[in-house]
Amino acid sequence: MEFCDDCGSMMKTEDDMWVCGSCGYEKARDAEADKKAVTTQGQESSEVVDTSEVDPQDMGPTTGARCPECGNDRAFYEMKQIRAADESETRFFTCTECEHKWREDDH
Repeated sequence: MEFCDDCGSMMKTEDDMWVCGSCGYEKARDAEADKKAVTTQGQESSEVVDTSEVDPQDMGPTTGARCPECGNDRAFYEMKQIRAADESETRFFTCTECEHKWREDDH
């Protein structure tokens, strides 16, 4: 991502140039810098994390989270980055009593 040196607006690419859509300023693209750029392309979908084969003693730490199934107030938890890096992690819970699994996302 590039920002205009003149007005600070985000620039777009046109062939081998960066072009500002606001003021028209142009500058040449740097091929080496473009290779180092991180994109979110290909990170649009998330995957399901299956913890059904994990033994309860291997689930890790617990927290005070109320199970929506049985009302128990303790659950194992795990945090995973399943969306783009600029979005918050998803918390996965497993009830310590009934082993119901649910997740919690920040929106």
